[in-house]
Amino acid sequence: MTARRVTRRNLLLGTAALGTLLARRASAFGEKSRFIPAVARHGGTWDTRLSGLRRIAWELQRRTSVEVLPEARPFELSSPELFEYPFLYFGGEGAFPPLKPAEVENLRRYLTFGGFLLADANDGSDGDGFDASFRRELARILPQSPLTDVPSTHVVFKSFFLLDAAPGRFLNKPQMMAATLGKRAAVMYSQNDLAGAWSRGEGGDYEFDVTPGGEPQRELAIRVGINLLMYALCLDYKDDAVHLPIILNKRR
Repeated sequence: MTARRVTRRNLLLGTAALGTLLARRASAFGEKSRFIPAVARHGGTWDTRLSGLRRIAWELQRRTSVEVLPEARPFELSSPELFEYPFLYFGGEGAFPPLKPAEVENLRRYLTFGGFLLADANDGSDGDGFDASFRRELARILPQSPLTDVPSTHVVFKSFFLLDAAPGRFLNKPQMMAATLGKRAAVMYSQNDLAGAWSRGEGGDYEFDVTPGGEPQRELAIRVGINLLMYALCLDYKDDAVHLPIILNKRR
């Protein structure tokens, strides 16, 4: 008998309320076998970058072998359905109210059992606005895992493209921050509005200018997004050079 490969999706599903979730999976197996970004619906302005998430999912499929549905699916943070999705985007513009206790507990379980959260300050804030609210809530969700700077040597900077910085629509902070559980970065946080650099309108034009680096900076932001998605989708994070030839081949 061939052993079944353990994937992040299987790990997450094994921790959820299987009685209700397995029925949904059985009826939509083909869809759930493809990557779909999940989006955190909180009490503030959470939905201004949905086009950016659809775009980065499309770019993921175009540039890698990952199959996707280029959608962005919002979920209440207390929903058990979060456990079906290995990647959760938590963005916003401006401050947002405290999460409910059930939301805090569900997010803690989601992250503890293998989920990955990308937090993105769409307002580029530092010390106020979204930044202050997110830091407050993360301290409730993972009180033993404070945010620390992500060094340029971190595996996220080589999970697909070889990078050394993480610009977005802005370049307020050259690097991201992370909250780790064991050796795994369960949360990564950008104050540069990554999804703002990815966002495209229905007419195909990008929705926001990118400063200060213009279109070259936008391309770097897209590459950062793909690296983050690849990091979220991999259970065994590679901090060696075994897969370097594959990465170099894909970059051509």
